[in-house]
Amino acid sequence: ARGPEPTGRRGRRAPLAAPGSKQGRPGRKRKLPLPDQKAEEAPTPPGPPESCPLDLGGQRERWVKFQKRQSLTCEGAAKLLLDTFEYQGLVKHTGGCHCGAVRFEVWASADLHVFDCNCSICKKKQNRHFIVPASRFKLLKGAENITTYTFNTHKAQHTFCKSCGVQSFYTPRSNPDGYGIAPHCLDEGSVRSIVIEEFNGSEWEKAIKEHKTIQSKSKE
Repeated sequence: ARGPEPTGRRGRRAPLAAPGSKQGRPGRKRKLPLPDQKAEEAPTPPGPPESCPLDLGGQRERWVKFQKRQSLTCEGAAKLLLDTFEYQGLVKHTGGCHCGAVRFEVWASADLHVFDCNCSICKKKQNRHFIVPASRFKLLKGAENITTYTFNTHKAQHTFCKSCGVQSFYTPRSNPDGYGIAPHCLDEGSVRSIVIEEFNGSEWEKAIKEHKTIQSKSKE
């Protein structure tokens, strides 16, 4: 089963005192941390743009200038261009659980096609959701605060916040390689309209065979 994968990188440890600080002035003693204490870490200033491994030919100079002007890394510049063109016609929604421990972003239409399933668990949870490919979903924070409930075939991964109990997204049985997003857990301002389609999950095997498009939602 697929689970959210947070990303990040470690920063470099900064020197004990930055040039020009009080501790760095001549004639004054610099207080070192005790063996059982950790020196405070200062943010690392941004360095020059990363060199891009791609052969950009005559566009290399433009690429470097673009990175410098936008203060972007090579990866950041590529993401900006991909978001602009690969997700053309889509909008970036943000959302999360009730307590704010879990936050995510997802690229989808401003006009949402939402499924209202009546299977045993969706009926009790009122689990209305729209489905997106995993590539359009990003967990921003809260991986350590998410727990999972499964039953029966254990294909659906019902993920929810351990603090407030809210399921803002999960992995549906119909699309195990995608995510089902709760529209009511999105932040305001990015949704234009919602169309709700009932799905007869109480007769799941029959309903999934008869439905022509639901299993392709994570491939779009």
